[in-house]
Amino acid sequence: MKDVRPRMVNGAARLLAQKGLQGASFAEVLELTGAPRGSVYHHFPNGKDEMVTAALDAVSEATLKRLGELERTPVAITGGFLALWSDLLDRAKLTAGCAVVAVSVAATGDLLDHAGAVFSRWTGHLAGLLTEAGVAPAEAADFATLLISASEGAVIMSRAQRSREPFDRVSRLLTAESRRIASPS
Repeated sequence: MKDVRPRMVNGAARLLAQKGLQGASFAEVLELTGAPRGSVYHHFPNGKDEMVTAALDAVSEATLKRLGELERTPVAITGGFLALWSDLLDRAKLTAGCAVVAVSVAATGDLLDHAGAVFSRWTGHLAGLLTEAGVAPAEAADFATLLISASEGAVIMSRAQRSREPFDRVSRLLTAESRRIASPS
């Protein structure tokens, strides 16, 4: 039964991405994961916020791990980050978005701060990868912010419009910009 907590954390992350913060209740997580009811306060004695924080951390770590596997070129880094969201949109048939965004738009206080910290880690990590790829640090930080905010917005629009078109348009523009920063004039 030691896999119960990770199963609940991953279930919470999925529910956050599909149903938002309000849809990631303990009852919903238990139903999705088949975890026993008594495991809720055993694994999350501080309540729902603890579970959501763990879910955000799991999403963040999985994202950072995938980014760490990318070839160190601006185009590959951009393509890899966009592939995370493209894969999510396809797997979920446009019914899921980013768990971190879901928390950002619905939470206050510590949860909102935690979501902000996840975005900061992603931005810093992407900027570091871009700098390793030869992009000047200031431009790398700017592009990392653009990459995250534009792709997240495109995921939201694609989900709301039930169409990949917004995401595909933004992907083309971000890819073109990644080519530009890869070969400064």
